[in-house]
Amino acid sequence: MEAAPDRKKPGLLDRIADHLRRYWQLWILSAPALFFVGLFSYAPMWGIQLAFREFDPTKGLTGGKFVGFKYFLEFFHNPLFGEIMTNTIRISLWTLVMGFIFPIILALLINQIGSKKIKGFVQTITYMPHFISVVVIVSMLNIFLTPGTGILGRFFGDESLMGSTSAITAVYWISEVWQHVGWNSIIYLAALAGVDTSLYEAAKIDGAGRLQLIRYVDIPTIMPTCAILLIMNMGSVLNVGFDKIYLMQNSLNMPATEGHRHIHLQNRYYQRPVLVLDGNRSVQHLGQLHLPDHCECNRQARFRYEHFLEGFYHVCNN
Repeated sequence: MEAAPDRKKPGLLDRIADHLRRYWQLWILSAPALFFVGLFSYAPMWGIQLAFREFDPTKGLTGGKFVGFKYFLEFFHNPLFGEIMTNTIRISLWTLVMGFIFPIILALLINQIGSKKIKGFVQTITYMPHFISVVVIVSMLNIFLTPGTGILGRFFGDESLMGSTSAITAVYWISEVWQHVGWNSIIYLAALAGVDTSLYEAAKIDGAGRLQLIRYVDIPTIMPTCAILLIMNMGSVLNVGFDKIYLMQNSLNMPATEGHRHIHLQNRYYQRPVLVLDGNRSVQHLGQLHLPDHCECNRQARFRYEHFLEGFYHVCNN
């Protein structure tokens, strides 16, 4: 009796073609999302090479001279590197931790509201700050925290929280939490909406109160969602919002708010397209030069101004 011939194993292309024939409907449904992610998340990664080139807008992304890790080394050897990274990590960690905890607490509290009208009202009120412009938020902070006359500033006497190096971090993360806590709680509310009501009924029969329901039913339900969101948010630990920090910064709180995104003003690796915009930043530093010579803010302002002039001379002669 002859043995049956071995069936040829299908190749990779054959398996892909068979997969597409079976699940072509699902691929059509996911095509818009894949296109969106590819266009706005993966295609821009082509610009990463700008960090390793002498960028010239007239030569395009790949036309500049390749300089390797030149700009990274300049950043690492900058005298303010330690201060800048410390500020960035401190602000980011406070914002990350508090921005992770408070949406969970809010979602758990909203989930305990029995009335649909009250629940909808609370959700609407907490969602609204998310749509307020950063410029408006910072303007509100300046008005509310004005010493003596502000709604909140009058409770702190003559001390300016916006000008305090010890308080500005708390002002930043508290305003961030207030603005986004409602919006960030949506995904937790969606997870809580999927809890089987029989679990609540069984727990109530066993004598569980509200806190026990939250501890033994709600929290275990949203733990997978919490873990995924925490892991995803950890990737942005060095991504402190430039716009808000820039607007909140002044000559008094600068030692605590100078972040790594401002480093391009302190070295010579300027580029002509951004030099004019950065000039406004140096004008801000010039306003500090009238302070006494022993003032730390004045020393930092002079240091940055001298490096700006050095960079300006370097650009004009290249």
